[in-house]
Amino acid sequence: MRPSNRQPDELRSVSLERGVVKYAEGSCFVKFGDTHVLVTATLEDRLPPWLKGQGRGWVTAEYGMLPRATSERTRREAAAGKQSGRTVEIQRLIGRSLRTVIDLTLLGERQITVDCDVLQADGGTRTASITGAWVALHDCIAWMKARGLVKDGVVRDHVAAVSCGVCKNVAVLDLDYAEDSEAQTDANFVMTGSGTIIEIQGTAEREPFTEEQFLALLALARKGIGKLVDLQKLAVT
Repeated sequence: MRPSNRQPDELRSVSLERGVVKYAEGSCFVKFGDTHVLVTATLEDRLPPWLKGQGRGWVTAEYGMLPRATSERTRREAAAGKQSGRTVEIQRLIGRSLRTVIDLTLLGERQITVDCDVLQADGGTRTASITGAWVALHDCIAWMKARGLVKDGVVRDHVAAVSCGVCKNVAVLDLDYAEDSEAQTDANFVMTGSGTIIEIQGTAEREPFTEEQFLALLALARKGIGKLVDLQKLAVT
């Protein structure tokens, strides 16, 4: 039995609450069990210099953890004067994941910045961020559409993400920290609502994993992401 008493193919309790920030064009408070992330999407009439004049927009992301998101206080990266490699890697992942399902030409020469702030971390902060970020981004674009800034078709598909791993030789879905810290294999899957793959990050922690184990993890991820996409559809209906 898993530490959380879940079945191997069972997600943590997931919730997606929209419209939680008054001033943001789109926002979502996402919970994957005890992992809680506040996501906002901000429309900006500016572009990276290298994109100006190309007739298309941009979606980018920033990610951060509050000092007491974890069991011990973590120093703010602003106080350290630079972002950690982990932070940079995660926010790039979030941005890449969102851009794959957005028609940047239809967005116009505008930028949407998605901010993912981890209030509480219990494993899977990047996957929760991506799943909630899609909701915030969707609502930002809906805000634009209501004001005649864009037309239909900007959002081409859903995107969601989930972690999987091999724990005590069993493939399991949606790892919390207790499992993640002890997993033999740890993997993150990002997929679209139509089931296509955006990114897979997989690491063997103690010994290499087999193709059979990988396929088991992939099957779990497809099942979990299917449920997450269903929750996204319910959230934005």
